Parts: sequence; C-alpha cells; structure tokens
Amino acid sequence: MGLRLASYNVHKCVGTDRKRDPGRIVDVLNSVSADVMALQEVDRRMPPRPAALPREMIERDTDYAALPFGLTEESLGWHGQTLLTRTGTEALAIKRIELPGLEPRGAIMAELALPDGRELRVVGVHLGLIRRYRLMQLSAIRAALSRRRDLPTVIIGDFNEWSTHGGVDPIADTFRIHAPGHSFHANRPVAALDRVALGRGLHLRDAGVVDIPLARIASDHLPIWADVRLDTPVPAD
Repeated sequence: MGLRLASYNVHKCVGTDRKRDPGRIVDVLNSVSADVMALQEVDRRMPPRPAALPREMIERDTDYAALPFGLTEESLGWHGQTLLTRTGTEALAIKRIELPGLEPRGAIMAELALPDGRELRVVGVHLGLIRRYRLMQLSAIRAALSRRRDLPTVIIGDFNEWSTHGGVDPIADTFRIHAPGHSFHANRPVAALDRVALGRGLHLRDAGVVDIPLARIASDHLPIWADVRLDTPVPAD
C-alpha cells in the first residue's frame, strides 16, 4: 500500500516576513497532499497556549482533521504538536509521551486504522536543541514504544539534528532514518533538521522537501514528505 507521510514545523504560523498568517500554512498543507502529517509549533508559546493554527480553519479549508492531543479547548496540540489525518483514517489510540530535557518537551503517538483496514503507528516529535537531551528523548520514545503492541511504526518530525552522521543512536538499530533534504532555514535551506524514521514493515519509496515559493515565506521550515510502502500482514495460521 502506498502512503504519503509528511512533517511541517509551522513556526506558530509566523513566516519569514515576520507576519502571522495561518491561511498561508493551510495552503502549504494542501499542497503536500499527505495521508498523515505531523505538525510542530501549532500553538502559541505562552499559557493558555492558544492555537496559532485554528482548528476551524483546518476543518473548513482542508481534508484533514487534527487528532485530540490538546489538553485545553484553546490549544490545538500538546507541546505544540499534533497529527493531521485524512477522512477515513481512524485513531485507535493516542498517547502523550513525556520527554526529559532542559526545556519542556513531549512526543505524540497515534495508532491508526487506515482506510483499507491496515494499522500504522505514528510518533510525532520536536526534539530538543542540545544533543545530550535529544539522545535522552529518543531513548524515552523507544522505551515507550517497547510497552506497546507490535505495529509498523514511523517517527517523524523536527529532530533538530544538524549532523547527517549521528545523533540518533537510541533508535538506529530498529529504525531506518531518512533526511529527505534541506528544510531549514526556509528562505535559504542549509540543514536537514526534519526527518522520518521507518520501523519494520515500512519501506521508503521516495522522499523530498516541499520547496515552493509560498513555503519559503509561510514558516521558517519547509515541509518534508516521504512516500512509503506498508507491508501486507501475513495471515495467521
């Protein structure tokens, strides 16, 4: 089965022109045409952390629905993160994963039933700025996954890792990590901070960065996408 996964750090809908415009973010989301999309920085920073990307705009102007990770009616996400899914995808379970570090961080997880009935686990991340804490955070995510049932799993989001050769050791033996391309800074991309890690049963077919003129203005990151193949489960005897 072909499946497009994507990730986008929307920078609280503040673009490289320093203007806050959620409508531009929505237009970029629609251009990606992903089945599941992980978003970062969807809420404003200060309590009560109101949504920078309004839920009603997503529901009205896209084919997506935001999964219920927010803890209040004002917030769209948790630690600024949410997952968008298309009509026909059912969330079987969602979980918030507390992460260690110098600043508050968390990962979000959803176990999904896809329209054809197959299941997929998606973990959205926005890891810390310091490698020591990023490694601790990846270890915490791996520990949380070890307590879940066996399911094809993808970890996707803003890894905040500048190196192309390291920084993912805690998951490197069970996930294949892909950097689709330079996604930061949007108006002059020089770093592949946004990545996708595929677990067993998921195979990369193609991947890239959404480098269109509007995306260069709408946020300080460009979206990434990955087209993957999901293995068909072997029937039990």
